[in-house]
Amino acid sequence: MTETRNTAAARGLRSRMSDPVALLPELGAVTQALFKAADNDTVPKSTLGLVYLRAGQIVGNTYLTLMHTGNLRRSGESEERITAVSSWQDAPYFTDAERAALALVEAVLTAPEAGTERVSDALFAEASRHYDEKALTTLVVAIGQVNFYIPLALIGKPLPGTSMAKQWT
Repeated sequence: MTETRNTAAARGLRSRMSDPVALLPELGAVTQALFKAADNDTVPKSTLGLVYLRAGQIVGNTYLTLMHTGNLRRSGESEERITAVSSWQDAPYFTDAERAALALVEAVLTAPEAGTERVSDALFAEASRHYDEKALTTLVVAIGQVNFYIPLALIGKPLPGTSMAKQWT
C-alpha cells in the first residue's frame, strides 16, 4: 500500500473535491453525532467494522474497503475474517449474530429480486434473534452512517491509502 500512496502522491493525484468539512462546517457535527450513536457498545466494534467493510465492498469503492480493512487489522481482526467478508455467506469465521448484521447491510445495499423486499420479515426476525431493540437500532444507524459517506467516496473519489487530511484539492 505504501507504494500505491507514493505513486499517487508522486503523480500529484488528489481527490475530486475540496475538503467537505471546510466547505460545510456543520458536517463535522453530523459526523460526530453519527459516530457517537453507532459507538454505544450495544453491538461489538468488530461487528460494526465487518459491516462497514462489507458496505465498501458492495459499492465497489477501494478507498472505503482499504480504510475499513485497515481499521479491522488495527483492532486485531484475523486476516481470515477480513478476507472472508466478501464471501461471508459460506465462510466459517462468523457468528450467527455477525452473519445477521452482514445480511442486513447486504440487503440494504443490493437491489432485491423483482417483487421482493430488500429486508424481508425473515431477515428482520433473524437479526432480532441476535440483537435487542437498542442494538438493532444501533445496527440500522451504523448502516446509515456508512451509507452517509458512500456518495462522498464515490463522487469525491478520495485516494486509497491517503489520510483524509491530505486528500482534498
